Amino acid sequence: MNGNMAQPVSVLHVLGGTNLGGAESRIMDLYRHIDRNKVQFDFLVHTGREGYFDKEIKELGGRIYRVPRFRLYNYFTYKKAVKAFFQAHREYQVIHGHMTSTASIYLPAAKNAGIPVTIAHARSAGVDKGIKGIATRILRKNLWKKADFLFTCSKIAGVSVFGKKAVEQGKTLFVPNAIDCKEFEYNESTRKKVREKLGIADQYVIGHVGRFHYAKNHEYLLRIFTALCKESRKIDEACKGFVLLLLGEGGGMQAAKTLAGELGIEDKVYFLGNQGNVSDYYQAMDYFVYPSRFEGLPGTIVEAQCSGLKCVMSDTICEEVAVTDLVHTMSIEENPDKWADYIAKTMKYDRRDRVQEMQKAGFDVCAQAERMEKFYTTGLRQEMG
Repeated sequence: MNGNMAQPVSVLHVLGGTNLGGAESRIMDLYRHIDRNKVQFDFLVHTGREGYFDKEIKELGGRIYRVPRFRLYNYFTYKKAVKAFFQAHREYQVIHGHMTSTASIYLPAAKNAGIPVTIAHARSAGVDKGIKGIATRILRKNLWKKADFLFTCSKIAGVSVFGKKAVEQGKTLFVPNAIDCKEFEYNESTRKKVREKLGIADQYVIGHVGRFHYAKNHEYLLRIFTALCKESRKIDEACKGFVLLLLGEGGGMQAAKTLAGELGIEDKVYFLGNQGNVSDYYQAMDYFVYPSRFEGLPGTIVEAQCSGLKCVMSDTICEEVAVTDLVHTMSIEENPDKWADYIAKTMKYDRRDRVQEMQKAGFDVCAQAERMEKFYTTGLRQEMG
């Protein structure tokens, strides 16, 4: 891709924003570990607001550009804005698009501006409900024909975004959501410190990490927890009861708080917002519960397994993420009581980290940084394995 290796390959990542989301966190993990003498990242975001990672991006040498957020009614304004952007920024060798809802607009605009390589990266296996979801499906139609490379974090994400035909014909490339596995290694002293800080040292802690959004199904999670609180069984004599730690932010947070009040569990639910040291909070948890309606490949389940947490997740989530015997799947069509019953029956287990297992399964960012560096600098499909 880059004949003159004295200059790093310029890669532009296209995102909604630079806050603590799954895709953003995974890209930042990659950015920290990739050889920035060979590959440099910039970011094109769809917000005027400063994001959580903005300061770090600039410290790592990256630039952040902004275009208007796409809102259906501004289709032509949006198309004009991205066209103007790429006409003014032809210096990029690679455009890596993580926003597949509008990739069919901005990737062709980049190609028309003479940018050599375009990538559409499928990270989710579903769409929002209502008109927004319908529009996303329409905009993604034939996206697989509009990008040079199709990356997918799981098979179901690939089928959802690019279609069954593209996946079956081998047009997609599997790129797992890799993390810094060692960062999530189980640490007993960190566990004690966080639990003491939150005042939950003698509680059994159910945990969840994810934005408050339709996909994450917080309503169902709160009903599982309510049912669990009614269970007479406890982990042991020292356990005073249950608490639920919710990390993340989003438009659905207020509705979740209201429901927690209606269910009578508000004193047991901790809405902790976004936390930069999220790995510390995994240590404090005892059980990870993830009843998502849809996902691509949730890095949270990878993180939870690294820290040795038992996990129960919905069976709509891809099987690629269930690397260890810590993960159990259940249907969200079931009564939440059944989830609570399963958790109550499997609460006792020996906690130990599973970092090596996750690294061997390909989820470590160090190995992925090498893999992606080769891809970005050569553009050869076989470099992706």
